[in-house]
Order: sequence, then C-alpha cells, then structure tokens
Amino acid sequence: MFRHQGKTRTLSHNLQIASLLSFVAGIVNVAGFLAVQRLTTNVTGHFAYLLDEFIRLNFWAGFVYFLYIFFFFFGSFVSNLLIEIIARKNERYIYVVPTLIESAFLFVIAIAAKKFIVSHPNQVACSLLFAMGLQNSLVTTISNASVRTTHLTGLFTDLGIELSQLFFYKTKERRTKLLSSIKLRMTIISFFFIGGMVGGIFYSNMGLHVLLIAVFALLLGLIYDSIKFRLILLKRKYNSGSN
Repeated sequence: MFRHQGKTRTLSHNLQIASLLSFVAGIVNVAGFLAVQRLTTNVTGHFAYLLDEFIRLNFWAGFVYFLYIFFFFFGSFVSNLLIEIIARKNERYIYVVPTLIESAFLFVIAIAAKKFIVSHPNQVACSLLFAMGLQNSLVTTISNASVRTTHLTGLFTDLGIELSQLFFYKTKERRTKLLSSIKLRMTIISFFFIGGMVGGIFYSNMGLHVLLIAVFALLLGLIYDSIKFRLILLKRKYNSGSN
C-alpha cells in the first residue's frame, strides 16, 4: 500500500493506506482535542481564530494560531523534502522515513506530554500538527492526490458531488470510476470515525497514551508492507526459476 506509485497504484492500494492513515488521524484528532482543546489534524479553523485575535489586537494569541498553521505546513514541507531526497537514492523506501518520524513524534508525545499538557499545551498541539502535516503530505504524494486523511471537509464536498453525478452519468466506465471514488471517500470517512471513537473511548483511561495505538498501527502497516513486498519478490524469483 505504501510502495506502489504512479501507474502501478490501484484502488486496492489506496483503500489500504486510506484505512490505516485515516484511522490514525481520527485518533490524533480526538485525543489531541481532549488533551489540549486544540484542533490537531487540520488548520482550517485556526485561520478564523488567527484573524479574530489580530482584529482584537491580541497579537501574541494570534501568533500562536499562526504557529499551529506553520507547523502543519512545515510537516508537509519536511515530508516531501525527505521523499525527494530519498527518491534519488532508493525510491522503494521513500515512505519509510516520514512514517517513522511521524511514529516517533506520536510516541514521544504519548509518553512525555502528560508533564506538559497543562504548562505547554501549545507545544503539544504544534507537535501533533507537525506529525499530521507529515502524514498528509506523504499520503498525498504516494496516492497522486487521491487520498487525504487528516481532515474531512473536502471529502464531504467531493462525496456530495460524486453522489449527485450518479444520477446523470450512466455509462458503465463512468459509473465504475465514480463508484470507486465514492468507495474510497467512504472508507476514509469511516476509518476516521472509527479512529475518533477509539481515541475518545480510550482517552478516558489512557490519556495521551492512546496515541500509542496510532504508533502501533503505523508500525504494523510498515511491517505488513515489507512482508508483502518480500513475498512478492520470492514469488517472482520462484516463477523465474521454474521457467
């Protein structure tokens, strides 16, 4: 689900990565909000707060919201920078480093944030936004912009458009393409919701340690992808040997 890009990428690959990363984003979204009362997977709402604080001449408070936006942007920048650098050496592993960095950020926050939630909530929020910027940039690049996993506004817009198009596009090819796109968007929404439920239910007992579930999911995805790739290579080697 991570390795395939371009023409080799299929709907199945996108569904797999959408399920995994939207689940992670759902956990971070709810756990981050419950912990620091901030949006930690997208920056749309932060723009409104930024402008509101500047209009009120509360420049320091406005600067904090600017930092939220910047760290999401910076995560996206770093993710693609790493992808471009690694692609020039071995493109098979372009997804590994950004995913491991995201996992490391979530792990550190899960373990250490309890000490800082009250005294440094903004640093916790910025760290989570950076991790989500990493993730969103990674999945956007891998899926050729077919998958976005950290926020749902655009997804619901696209889903509404595509559902309405079903009334008008009757050709088999067009309907197949529409239904595939609808299935992908519904998968992202569903797993974001499931991740949010997991984050909300377990946060009451675990606090930000619930992020460890997200870390486990990311690492499990990497391990699964590696094992599957090795099995494919073994199968090809066996088939070539048989011939």
